[in-house]
Amino acid sequence: MGRWAKVCDMQAALAVLFIFLALSAIVGCAVNPVTGRSELMLVSEGQEVQMGKELYPNALWGAEGGGGEYREERLKAYLKDIVLNIQRVSHRPDLPTSFAIQNSSIPNAWAIPGHVVMTRGLLAGLDNEAEFAYVMGHEIGHVSARHSARQMSYGMVSQLLLAGGGMALGGGTASNLAMSLGSIGSNLVLLKYSRADELEADRLGVQYMAKLGYNPKNAVGAQANVERIANEYLRSVGQSSEEKGFFQDMLSSHPRTSTRLSEMQGIIGATPVTSIRGDGTNRSRFQANIAGLKATNQAYHNYYDKAVRALKKGNTEEANALISRGISSDPRQASFHALRGFIMLDRKSYGEAERDFNSALRLDSNCQPAYRGLGILNYARNDYGQGINYLTASLSLFPNDLSSHYFLGLSHYKRREYRSAISHLKPVADARPKHPTVHGVLGQCYENVNDPQSAYSQYVLQTQVDAKSEIGRQSASRAEALKPSIQRVRPGR
Repeated sequence: MGRWAKVCDMQAALAVLFIFLALSAIVGCAVNPVTGRSELMLVSEGQEVQMGKELYPNALWGAEGGGGEYREERLKAYLKDIVLNIQRVSHRPDLPTSFAIQNSSIPNAWAIPGHVVMTRGLLAGLDNEAEFAYVMGHEIGHVSARHSARQMSYGMVSQLLLAGGGMALGGGTASNLAMSLGSIGSNLVLLKYSRADELEADRLGVQYMAKLGYNPKNAVGAQANVERIANEYLRSVGQSSEEKGFFQDMLSSHPRTSTRLSEMQGIIGATPVTSIRGDGTNRSRFQANIAGLKATNQAYHNYYDKAVRALKKGNTEEANALISRGISSDPRQASFHALRGFIMLDRKSYGEAERDFNSALRLDSNCQPAYRGLGILNYARNDYGQGINYLTASLSLFPNDLSSHYFLGLSHYKRREYRSAISHLKPVADARPKHPTVHGVLGQCYENVNDPQSAYSQYVLQTQVDAKSEIGRQSASRAEALKPSIQRVRPGR
């Protein structure tokens, strides 16, 4: 036992040495452009921008509210000029930045390196240009202070230490470590920042708006307006558990309004104001520019949002009546037509569904749900080749869309293209471990590419999810058939 203990101690020492050398090689300190202090930073500016580029489409389509981009080019150009002016006076003026309006009724704003976004729902409720400049300055402040990059750096070190600890206990390899580090960036969509980070972003938002000649006192109005808009939205949806949960999560990481307003008064008092341009708000210009968006936002509130909730409850009649009224009210909204397409798809009225999805694409060639809908429609019609084309287009716009991955995987499975099927079904199985059928289908795919170990594992998972369904019984039978060969392989490992 003593000799074995020495071997274990040596392994642990080697693992600790590996951690030390790895940290020495990759951990560096960088000067924070806002505070001027050195801090842990493993992510370069180029990596930040690349991370933002990869996360952006998934955030735009898959974050709270989803919706993709709201298309009104004149409005976007007007607001983008303001955002670029804020970026110009920020602490990282050379960082490339784009602006978009997210087509979601949920009031929100967010930023990742390279991208700044405000939802239609929040924009429609703001009073003036100064309020918009403050909110955008706050979001740009998060990026200027490298809040996301810092959190990513700490996450990388934690993963490194955990992986090294595992190796000290005799498990894991350097390649496993590299894989765990490489996966961290995928978890950085719309981070929940600490309260200290939020207050720092508040201060930066006030500074940036003041530099551009806006009256910084409007930051207080912006804070009050954001809370009012959020409360109005919750009332409009009946404070459903889904939306309520989102706002509770958001508020848990944001200081309460009373705290922020108190801090804000101090920030405003300490912020130098060289000159205020005009009345410091540009309210008239702002309201004139967002008038069309406000009318469209009301149509979403009155019809689209309610139709979505009705469809989720299985009430297709109510959903169809609401969205049909929405289309009559504003026929230019691609999302309205796409939603009616899904209602028709649910009814198995495939001809009408196809008409609606195509109407959506004529209005907006980047309407991702319409591509997904046409892909599912063609799968239902057994036209797997055409379905694959549409679902591939869907994923080009929204790479993490699990529904598109699922039906694309099934389409390849039906064509006996098992390796391609696995590449799309595996992410669904990982993200939705209790999915009613995906494990059984994956098991069949793995068997057909001669990977009995993976097939067995998926069959077992399927029986744990649902052993009584047809696919559950088939999975149990195949797992039992594969079990002897799996057990013979294990002792040699």
